[in-house]
Amino acid sequence: MSLEVGIIMGSDSDLPTMKDAIAICEEFGIVVEVAIVSAHRTPEQMFEYAKTAHQRGIKVIIAGAGGAAHLPGMVASLTPLPVIGVPVATRNLQGVDSLYSIVQMPAGIPVATVAIGNSKNAGLLAVQILATHQPELLEKVQVYRQSLCNMVMEKQATLDQLGYEKYLKSQESGVRSQESEAERRQKENINA
Repeated sequence: MSLEVGIIMGSDSDLPTMKDAIAICEEFGIVVEVAIVSAHRTPEQMFEYAKTAHQRGIKVIIAGAGGAAHLPGMVASLTPLPVIGVPVATRNLQGVDSLYSIVQMPAGIPVATVAIGNSKNAGLLAVQILATHQPELLEKVQVYRQSLCNMVMEKQATLDQLGYEKYLKSQESGVRSQESEAERRQKENINA
């Protein structure tokens, strides 16, 4: 398998947010490259990364950044590849500043942007982009989506069986760990 997704972040403090993108790509069998590339502290490295990513086999870049959050937009301006921006939550503005910075790109330089801190969706979007030309991967995406549906249906069946009060109590006490069980089954289905 060859490298397909580049996952970059402006600082190592962004890694706890970006780990979900790494994990979901790996669940789908996607080879990722993970790098710290600061738009402000290492601009030459950022330029080099963005300009050469496609030559290294990367097909999609996921870029996480907080605060001024220039990394996704700057990388998008330098690469022919699709870029997915992940706004990282900040102390003062909880990531709203990052979101606005990433989502407000000028015409001609798009950055697909996910919710604040939601790198898992960025990873899933990268997988879906790759799946447009990989039938086996597309099938895995379809299985994953069906597992999401199954998880909701199972929760509804449990709610019907227990009633809302017992259902809430079971969730509060941790007796029923359906979310964890369903997520485990999702992983099994993806890797089947």
